[in-house]
Amino acid sequence: MPFAFLSRRRFLVAAACAFVAAAPAYADKSPSGKVSTDELMAPNALPDVVEGSANAPVTIVEYASMTCSHCAAFHHDVYPELKKNYIDTGKAKFILREFPLDPLATAAFMLARELGDKRDAVVDLLFSQQKNWAFSDKPLDGLANVLKQAGLGQEKFEAILKDQTLYENVNKVRDRAAEKFGVNSTPTFFINGDKYTGEIKLEDFDKIITSKSAEK
Repeated sequence: MPFAFLSRRRFLVAAACAFVAAAPAYADKSPSGKVSTDELMAPNALPDVVEGSANAPVTIVEYASMTCSHCAAFHHDVYPELKKNYIDTGKAKFILREFPLDPLATAAFMLARELGDKRDAVVDLLFSQQKNWAFSDKPLDGLANVLKQAGLGQEKFEAILKDQTLYENVNKVRDRAAEKFGVNSTPTFFINGDKYTGEIKLEDFDKIITSKSAEK
């Protein structure tokens, strides 16, 4: 039972500590490093959920934490336009990977994964209502209430949080990112292997994607 030892109060404290590892609000326009795209896209402990065309010339990988306010801001303010302009048009594909900064974020990712093809929709839902669960007095109750909107009942909710294998696999995704790619804060983006730390404004995505597309 991966979460049996944690009280709701300790969940709340852990969630608040996520801000320590949150990245600056905006990324520099220049990448802070580069990794091998073959290694970046190698099989992981959990399969990637890909948004967009598999043949898109630009690949965006985001490492995010469900309790990170900067990640929530990106998904609320930037992602909808990024999706409309680039992902839905076949110019880029987008992959969100788990990088939980605290146990509550791990729990949220576990629950989203178990909803199958609803996973990314559930991630968006949780980000949009982050204040209602991540920073509430009773975060687990808040999380359960939000996920009822996705059709997840209390019995299933509790069963998922007892899944030791899923718990370990979510953390393996995070650990690999830290060890192989130097990820240590959220959000961190890799765009065709170039590393950007912190939120990226839409106009910067425009420039980066245009530049990457021209390289093809």
